[in-house]
Parts: sequence; C-alpha cells; structure tokens
Amino acid sequence: MKWIVGLGNPGSKYTQTRHNIGFMAIDALADKYNIKVQDSKCKALIGEGRIGTEKVVLIKPMTFMNLSGESARAYMDYYKADISDFIVLYDDMDTALGKIRLRYQGSAGGHNGIKSLIQHFGTQSFNRIRMGINRPEPGRDIADYVLSTFAKSEQELLNQTVERTCDAVEHALTHTFEQTMAKHNG
Repeated sequence: MKWIVGLGNPGSKYTQTRHNIGFMAIDALADKYNIKVQDSKCKALIGEGRIGTEKVVLIKPMTFMNLSGESARAYMDYYKADISDFIVLYDDMDTALGKIRLRYQGSAGGHNGIKSLIQHFGTQSFNRIRMGINRPEPGRDIADYVLSTFAKSEQELLNQTVERTCDAVEHALTHTFEQTMAKHNG
C-alpha cells in the first residue's frame, strides 16, 4: 500500500495558491479514482481507495505547510506505514510550471514542508515529486509569491503539472521509483 502526501495549507484562502499545488494533485487523483479524502485522522484529511489494483492512501496534512512532518509522522507511526511506500507531492520554485522533477533523497532545498518531513522522519531519503511553480521575479518576496494564486494565463501549464504528477504517481504504483524517475524526469 502506497501513502501519498500532498503538501499545502488548509483553509479556503489558500486553496488556489502556488504552495497548494500538492493538495491540487491529491484532489485530482481523488476525483479520477473516486476516493473521498475526508476522514480526519493524524492531523490530516485522509482517503483510502484503489488506483488500478493498488491500494493507496491519499493524505492532505491540515497542520499548515511548515508542520507537515507532524502529520506524516503521525500517520506512519499509527499505521506502521513503511517510508519506502511514501511519496510526497509539493511545489518547487526551481522547476518550471508545467514540469515535474522526481527525487528519492536530498536536502529540503529551502522548502519548509520538506524540512519538517526530514526532521520528523530523521532521514532525507524518501520519494518526492516536485511540481514546478516557477521562481518569482527578482525582488519579489518569496512568501508572498508562494501564497499567491496562479494567473489565468498559467492555467494550462498548471493543469499539465497536475496531470504529469498524477501520471508519475500512477506509474510509481507498479514500478520502482527509479523506473518512474527515468520515465518522468526530463
């Protein structure tokens, strides 16, 4: 069973922001496979279902981005979930909108949600799908940028990013993460 965590912030004011693209991908998977992500457990909204023949758990931490690790660790401990079955979906300013990048280890790269996961897991080795949101123009405050909404002109690229992420998750369910990286990076 794979457990897939999308990072974001709870609350309607954050729903369409760049920082919530991980939630958007979880919602897209939930819609596509008719999985209701509504059970409140482990400081998160959780939904269990199947993607193809694979059982999955879709998770949206409700702790706010900077504390995402609290929720993921609570899930892992309570359900005795294996970190090798974990995939995190999150926004990445160093990846172009419309693109994704997959990694299975590394630093947080300045992303506070990933910093929290590393802190609570005690390792930098876990499967990641980085979803491109572009970098802000020079001089723009990064916090304001990631909490801003996508422009109408970016909607098609946003949809491509979410679709590519869903494709990569689906592939990772029946292939190793290394095989998924080889197919979906670049």
